Amino acid sequence: MPTLKALLIHPDPDVRTALRDALEEVAFIQVLGEAVTALEAMELLEAIPYGVFFLGIDLSGGTSGIEMAQMLGGRKNKPALVFISDTENQAYAAFELGATDYLLWPPAPGRMARTMDRLQTFKSRFREVPPPQPQMDAATESRDENTEQTVKLPLPEEEQDSFLAALKTAWDQTANRRPEIDKLAVSQDGRTILIPYDQIIFVEAFEDYSYIHTANQKFLSSHRLKNLEDRLGPHRFFRVHRKYLVNLDMVTEIASMPGSNFMLRTAGRTRIELPISRRRIAELKKIIGL
Repeated sequence: MPTLKALLIHPDPDVRTALRDALEEVAFIQVLGEAVTALEAMELLEAIPYGVFFLGIDLSGGTSGIEMAQMLGGRKNKPALVFISDTENQAYAAFELGATDYLLWPPAPGRMARTMDRLQTFKSRFREVPPPQPQMDAATESRDENTEQTVKLPLPEEEQDSFLAALKTAWDQTANRRPEIDKLAVSQDGRTILIPYDQIIFVEAFEDYSYIHTANQKFLSSHRLKNLEDRLGPHRFFRVHRKYLVNLDMVTEIASMPGSNFMLRTAGRTRIELPISRRRIAELKKIIGL
């Protein structure tokens, strides 16, 4: 029977153990890993098509469970989110971000069954994306073979290979590069505000600075547009004009204008129209498949 792959994300090992024990008897859920920080979870998600995250509100590493849900907001086929907390304080925020359930911990008798009912409903419409095949050299494969002899998981052999390779890839990437979250830091009124990438609609060049536009506000950044293009480009942002860098996930329409000119419109209550330079329209059409 197809299962939902589950990741347990919580700083308390006792909670993770209790969750694992509770889910052991659930036939349609397969626990496939644990994490204590949002960064670890996001790295694992890049390698394993998880169907459900059981995640705490307060995580290690500086990114909360609520902030992690915001980071997942723009993803397609994102996993179901079941928040684990000892208070109801963040329940409204969690459901506003699309949580499947919000479980007070420890759960009351019978409460976990309601969570499973909701996950059964989610599972009926969840489509798992095949995981990417990691590229490994011979030395890496040899190390993995040795590791397999010391790890025992209740998984089919082919899934153990995939899981162990994904873990190693995630750990290697974490060790070799500076941690990075999908948020842009800007300073405003003496505060540092972290804007999730998926909430940025477009970036506007302003002399040696840039304006970061979201649905409700704009922020002045000390970064030049070129620097932000390098940083946001891998996250589906595209430079449509010498003055504008646009989040392609926010674009709803591209229209031709008189004089062989083009413009685009963005999503949101206030639909924003931006010009597209002639020399960039061909590349943009190629990206969106026109």
